[in-house]
Amino acid sequence: MVLIYRALSNILFPVFILIIYLRKILKKEDSYRYREKIFPKYFNITRKDNAKLIWFHAASIGELKSILPILSEINKKQKDIEFLVTTITLTSANLAKEEFKNFKNVFHRFFPIDSEFLIKKFLKLWKPNAIFLVDSEIWPNLILVAKKNGIPLSLLNARITTKTFKRWMILNSFAKKIFNSFDLCLTSNNETKVYLDILNAKNIHFLGNIKLINYIDNRKLNIQNEEVLTKRRFWIAISTHSGEETLCLNVHLKLKKFYENIKTIIAPRHVQRINDIKKLCESLKISYQILDKNDLIDDSKEIILINSYGNLGIFLKYAKSVFIGKSTVKKLKHVGGQSPIDAAKMGCKIYHGPYIYNFSEIYGILKENHISREIEGSEDLAKNLERDLGNMEKNGREISAKINSLGIKTLNNTMQKIDNFLVNEII
Repeated sequence: MVLIYRALSNILFPVFILIIYLRKILKKEDSYRYREKIFPKYFNITRKDNAKLIWFHAASIGELKSILPILSEINKKQKDIEFLVTTITLTSANLAKEEFKNFKNVFHRFFPIDSEFLIKKFLKLWKPNAIFLVDSEIWPNLILVAKKNGIPLSLLNARITTKTFKRWMILNSFAKKIFNSFDLCLTSNNETKVYLDILNAKNIHFLGNIKLINYIDNRKLNIQNEEVLTKRRFWIAISTHSGEETLCLNVHLKLKKFYENIKTIIAPRHVQRINDIKKLCESLKISYQILDKNDLIDDSKEIILINSYGNLGIFLKYAKSVFIGKSTVKKLKHVGGQSPIDAAKMGCKIYHGPYIYNFSEIYGILKENHISREIEGSEDLAKNLERDLGNMEKNGREISAKINSLGIKTLNNTMQKIDNFLVNEII
């Protein structure tokens, strides 16, 4: 099976190139840096020869955010350490640019296609001393080539769903070869711990989900809309998908019966859909504003449509209640759910629909701590929001304290294992 995978990844390499070029045309890839994914001459090696290099691979924004506190902790404790952080998506690259601009020892690159010859070249040029793969980033060529070259491997915040586990079991011997290659496996839940044990992984521990560690520095938040957010009642819907904006607009109309000046802020998961949401507002004769990154909110508008990424912090800081999308669309039930962690850390009450498959363990923790609640439709959501918005003042300290306490415990336990791993393997 290893030979088949390697042959297919090499044969299909030209197809992958075409796909990336197409994504570039569609503006889903960086217009210049997309070449890092497919051409060794653009790997842009900048590391020092005398420093140890730790490579973290995190697919997208959520995974990238989750490792920031860990990088910070390692940086405090170790000297002559550099970090290579790779991601796949354009949005994560933009976040990395912002987060790492003040670090001289952290380099961000796009993850190369998992083709054997490309991975061999990447490892030969960067020479990482240890590799951490985050969440469900299982790339066979990378894992097997790294193992062959004696590079220590760790699986961080590992997540294997029942569906994914069944797929791996079809390729039983191949899967066991892959997962046995890891020297340390830290899981995001107990279910994954059980699955990894069956898949022949070793040194497996469940210490909590590291996404709960995410830190948010309120001092860095853009405060240009602070005035309107503190003087008006509002709620926010984030990561919405097609169909969910209709629910949100219906909720808005219901809330207007109680709060005439209520504002509803909608941040769609894909801003390319803004015009579709605009047309929904127009069909319902509701005033709206398309808010770009540095715009001021027009206080005369009812619906504020967020037309950018990475600037939800100021809204979450003052929001009492948040609806998290990709949770009410039935056709997405097997991939449903978006991360509620940032909203919880900002002290918001969280509402969601029944389809939260991707973040079921996180929502379980939030529900257990009375932070999140499943809603049954627009009527149910409107009733909850009506109650929440009765008091203008936000008091989310208890929610924030619960999440921070869980995060600190997870960070301490995780760092103990990571420190031991690094000391034993590379330091």
